[in-house]
Amino acid sequence: MPARPTARRPFLGALGAVAVVGLTAAGCGSNTLSGDATSSSTTTTKASSAATADPALKAMLPESVQSSGTLRVGTNAEYAPNEFLDGTTVKGMDIDLMNAVGAKLGVKVEYSNASFDSLLTGVASNRYDAAISSFTITSARLEQVNMVQYYNAGTQWVVAKGNPKKIDPDNACGQIVSVQTGTTQSDDDLPVRQKACTDAGEPEIQVLSFDSQEDATAAVVQGRAAGMLADSPIAAYAVKQTGDKLELSGKVYDSAPYGIVLPKAETDAANAVSKALEEIAKDGSYEAALAPWGGESGAVTEFPVNPAAS
Repeated sequence: MPARPTARRPFLGALGAVAVVGLTAAGCGSNTLSGDATSSSTTTTKASSAATADPALKAMLPESVQSSGTLRVGTNAEYAPNEFLDGTTVKGMDIDLMNAVGAKLGVKVEYSNASFDSLLTGVASNRYDAAISSFTITSARLEQVNMVQYYNAGTQWVVAKGNPKKIDPDNACGQIVSVQTGTTQSDDDLPVRQKACTDAGEPEIQVLSFDSQEDATAAVVQGRAAGMLADSPIAAYAVKQTGDKLELSGKVYDSAPYGIVLPKAETDAANAVSKALEEIAKDGSYEAALAPWGGESGAVTEFPVNPAAS
């Protein structure tokens, strides 16, 4: 496999490289990446440097984390701007935020890249101490793990510039639509739309599912799909990074909270993360993590553990 670039490339140029890294990690086990404040971006340093360690919160973490001083965090680094690869360094809004949480907890955060749909299992089996990867909090996920709310996002459709295939998000029957596997859009949104099409006697939506969001975006850019749907910050970032090739379609809908994932048995650790989020919201490092990525509109003021979900 060719060597990965050491500098971030434009969105379209990076599509293939990032997808290959993600698939390699999924097939061969986790790919541990550098994502701590010392090796990541300047924005990460600003976000985490404002957070001073709280020994009381560190004492709430599992003994293995306390003794090692390292929190093993799983992510799927294929969902820019929330989590993505810059060479071999994982970056993004979620990463900056998790680094600030780690600084408040008094531990180093070590990231492992894996397929999105393997992360919950990885946390449940203690392969990771936590996971952060734009997980929408759902009742099904809460049955498997603890989730700490930290952000709010909705679903947004994206089409090629000028919408040449004339796709209507409210009636996409018979159209080809791309989506990332394992997301809320894939598992919850599109099945409802499919049923509405068949109930009305219309042709089904033809769904192209991809392991990476980059590949789902590329399908629209290349004309293989009429449109795609993704979380609102990801959709907006894709449009920005592809220049004049894509545009947003319709309004953001079904806004729901993101959650940091922790093992079901680690209630104390989940509460520690919740309290850490409260503290970094007060000291300014929460805002510092969101702002460089344009994520301010999804900021929340409360960080409950396992909030009510549909």
